Amino acid sequence: MDVAASLCANTHMRNSLIALMAEAGQMIMGVYQQDDVGLSIKDDASPVTKADLAAHHLLVAGLSRLTEQIKVVSEEDPASLIIPKQHDVFWLIDPLDGTKEFLQRNGEFTTNLALIEDGRPSLGFVGVPVTGAIYWGGPGLGAHVVENGAGHPLTTQPKPDGRIRVLASKSHLNEATRSFIAHLDEEVTLIQAGSSLKFLKLALGEADIYPRMAPTCEWDTAAAEAVLDGAGGHVVRLDGQPMNYGKDDILNPSFVAYGPNMPA
Repeated sequence: MDVAASLCANTHMRNSLIALMAEAGQMIMGVYQQDDVGLSIKDDASPVTKADLAAHHLLVAGLSRLTEQIKVVSEEDPASLIIPKQHDVFWLIDPLDGTKEFLQRNGEFTTNLALIEDGRPSLGFVGVPVTGAIYWGGPGLGAHVVENGAGHPLTTQPKPDGRIRVLASKSHLNEATRSFIAHLDEEVTLIQAGSSLKFLKLALGEADIYPRMAPTCEWDTAAAEAVLDGAGGHVVRLDGQPMNYGKDDILNPSFVAYGPNMPA
C-alpha cells in the first residue's frame, strides 16, 4: 500500500486526481444531456456510449500524465487487460459504471478509479456525475468526500434499530441473490440502487449489507471497495476471504459487502 500512501501524502497529486475525476464527471454529464448518446453494443453484448469512451480517453491521458510509471487498465481498452505479471501496481478504471442506468436517465451511475497494489485496492476514487461529488479513500487512508469544492471526512450514519437494510442491483437482481437474502436470519428491508453507489450507501450508513451473486468485473468493485474499506466496512467472497484483483480472469466471484456498522 506504499504507492497509495505516497500519492495521498502529496496534496498536489491528490487534488489533481480529484480534479481529473471531476472533469470526467462533467464530460459524462455533457453527453447525458444530449438526445443522442452514441449507443453501440460491444462484443460481450454490453452497451457502450460516447460518454464511456470520452471519459475513458480523458482518464487514461490524465493518469498517464500524472503517474506515467503506473500502468492503466480500463474496461474500454481490451488491450490493456493483458497485465504483465511484473505489474503489481496499476490503475483500474471503469469510466462509466452503470451504463444501463445512464441510458435509463435515472442518475445512478458513477466513474470508478482504483489503484491496485499486490492484488488489493489500496486507493479508490468514485465520482457521482449527477451531483459532482467525489468519494475517495482506502485502507489506512480513511474515507472522504469532496462536494462543491470542499473536502471533508465521510461520516457513517449509525445503524437504526429494526430491520437489516439489504442492497441489491437495479439491473442484475438474480435468483441466487434473492435466495441469499431470503435465508438471512433477520427481517430485511430491500434497497435497490445502480452502479457502485451501492458501496457508497454502505459507507454512508444508508444500508447494511450488499450480497452480489450475479457477475461483476474487477473494475465494477475495486474503487468503491477501497472507499468502503477506508470507512470501516469490508468485502469478502463467499468463503470469507478477501477479493483479489489483477487476476487472469477479470470476473469477480460472488461476494458480500458489509457496511461499517456490521461486525467483521
